[in-house]
Amino acid sequence: LAQHVAATPCDVTIEAVRPKGAVPHHLPGANTFLQEFSEHAKLPYEVTRGGAWTSLPEYRRLSTNMSTNMPTNANPVFAPQSFLPAADVDAVEVLPVRGNIFMLVAGSRNITLSVGTEGVLMVDTAIAQLTPKITAAIQQLSKLPIRSIINTNADADHTGGNAAFAKLGKPVGAGGAGSALFADIAAADQRADIFAHINVLNRMSSSNEASQENATWPTTTYFNDVKELFFNDEAVQILYQPAAHSDGDSIVFFRRSDVVSTGDIFDTTSYPKIDLARGGSIQGVIDGLNRILDLTIPAAQQEGGTLVIPGHGRLCDEADVVEYRDMVTIVRDRVKDMINRKMTREQIQAARPTRDYDGRYGATSGPWTTDMFVAAVYRSLNPIR
Repeated sequence: LAQHVAATPCDVTIEAVRPKGAVPHHLPGANTFLQEFSEHAKLPYEVTRGGAWTSLPEYRRLSTNMSTNMPTNANPVFAPQSFLPAADVDAVEVLPVRGNIFMLVAGSRNITLSVGTEGVLMVDTAIAQLTPKITAAIQQLSKLPIRSIINTNADADHTGGNAAFAKLGKPVGAGGAGSALFADIAAADQRADIFAHINVLNRMSSSNEASQENATWPTTTYFNDVKELFFNDEAVQILYQPAAHSDGDSIVFFRRSDVVSTGDIFDTTSYPKIDLARGGSIQGVIDGLNRILDLTIPAAQQEGGTLVIPGHGRLCDEADVVEYRDMVTIVRDRVKDMINRKMTREQIQAARPTRDYDGRYGATSGPWTTDMFVAAVYRSLNPIR
């Protein structure tokens, strides 16, 4: 039997054909099958739903008579919780990912590094205050200069270290073979190149947002769907994702290493941050997550394979992005349904369309709360109200 199983490994098969990006689910109150088992087994509905609360002695006393008249407060309340100590906002750690690629965690922010014989490429630069610690961590990996920086959006926690790291680096070609041909160019600007979509430069240089020196601004921009580089013996694609977290988001795909760096389109620590003032939208976030899924291929049992570095949070694979995409899609559909039923923003927030996800992604305080996310989804789907 063991030999037979080894000779015929399981493979991934599409068993149900549905439109790309479709997430099958029932809207609240629309699932007619929820009570099917409890009615068949003659059990209280609450018993069949399970959950950690059913292990408590109080639950056993409530359910001893198997009555269907359970108290209204017997249902579990899902609320944002923290089971881990707060992260050290100044901590800097480096995690080898695959091939030339490393994930540098700077507090709650992720930086992607390509480290090789040509030098160092950075995806995002975190905040300026962490530059000394980040520099020390990079120098533990390589003594070669930083050649290129890619910004996935214009946010300060992705661009704050631009000026310092660009100044520490050198442009591609400076000091290398054939560099004498471009000696006058190299002498004019010894900084590393900063790549980003044109909208990132527009945002950072606009009169009402230019709070930092122009040394933080991108030096090389692109305005179409993709910008391509070849660095450290690897093809690197910078993919524009319009109207997602903002109007200037980029996804970075390291093709040889099979690693995707997502910026703020994907975040394992919170609901997606939708910057409406900078052109973000809920549909753009979902489109971006589906595009990430187009790039990723899982390994055995849907685990591993293409690795994904989110803007914030832990290292992931395709399955993690699928779960996040499904969650965002379901919340969008719930809010859209409530809008169609003429509910106001305040009513929708009070109805808590995110309640079953709040324990993992929700927050009641801080820079991005659950209420802020629901309000952003509402305004994105219903901009005239």
